[in-house]
Amino acid sequence: MPISTQGSDWGEIMVTESKPSNPIASTEGVVSEVHGAPFDGEVPTKSGMTTDDLMEELRPRIREIKNSWSLIRGNWTAMMGLMLISFVVGVALLAPILSPVAPFADPLRLPMDFGTPVPPFTPGHPLGTGEDGADLWHGLVWGARITITTSLYVVLTAALIGLVLGAVSGYYGGKVDEVIMRLTDIFLSLPALILAMAVAAVLPRTMENMMFALVLVWWPAYARLIRGQVLSVRENTYVEAARAIGAKKGRILFKHIVPNSISPLVVSITMDLGAVALTAAALSFIGFGVESGYAEWGRMASDGQKWMFALVEYEGIKYTAWWVATIPSLAIFIFTMGFTLIGDGLRDILDPRLRRS
Repeated sequence: MPISTQGSDWGEIMVTESKPSNPIASTEGVVSEVHGAPFDGEVPTKSGMTTDDLMEELRPRIREIKNSWSLIRGNWTAMMGLMLISFVVGVALLAPILSPVAPFADPLRLPMDFGTPVPPFTPGHPLGTGEDGADLWHGLVWGARITITTSLYVVLTAALIGLVLGAVSGYYGGKVDEVIMRLTDIFLSLPALILAMAVAAVLPRTMENMMFALVLVWWPAYARLIRGQVLSVRENTYVEAARAIGAKKGRILFKHIVPNSISPLVVSITMDLGAVALTAAALSFIGFGVESGYAEWGRMASDGQKWMFALVEYEGIKYTAWWVATIPSLAIFIFTMGFTLIGDGLRDILDPRLRRS
């Protein structure tokens, strides 16, 4: 819309409008003017980034992943733990093949012949039998699924609760911090196993209730860990810059602070996966977990303790039934040791001084 100022008086302004003769050409010019360059065929994403821009942004992250994997391969403790856990996970995934069950049967129930224990490598029982003739091979294979599910559910749920409460407490401070931290102190003042036993004792003896009891005692440690990290990270320069440009508190907390505070939590989660499995097995061992007859390693070890030094006879030969409690206990040891080694390796790998070297 050109503006003409012709006339004798400077205040008299004549406004004239000229219409483009070619609307399409005019539109193309507007598009070129707005975007700064004519359309070159590169399709932008919803955020306005082209494919090349996206790859350029992802390139440092890909390089970081490759660097992390190279550090893991160079750490023998992490590799040893990874092999142990891969073995347990493989057994759990192949459970329907390794120990098939009848249609519509509960795979978590141990098949029994209600006889005395028989030794390993007996026909039909590769690892022998235990209490009431329960097949230990079936319990070992399907118990891997229970152990992995229990550990993942408890740790991830507790970590999510602790992450949110700890981050909010550390960032907002004041009365919010006082309330959350005093509640955390109440839970931390009680021994975790005793509190889990108390909660499990008043609830029906099911796997779900045992997991609930473990979540209840596991989240406070994560909340305190994240709070300490947030208190340190929130003073960094990039957080101050985000506040200066008017970013909302929630965006600053979960976009800038939490991602830079989560490394210790990852290490703690990895090591706690084994600790949760050990604690769940302990609850089952002392009678606060699932009922007898389930493919749960702690329950199987509890049922087999009375056979540890007992003599059983099979085909005219007397045996000490050591395998009834030893085999499920060994499975617990392998699972716990695997995640402990992985967590120890990750702690070394995530050390900033090691990554710079």
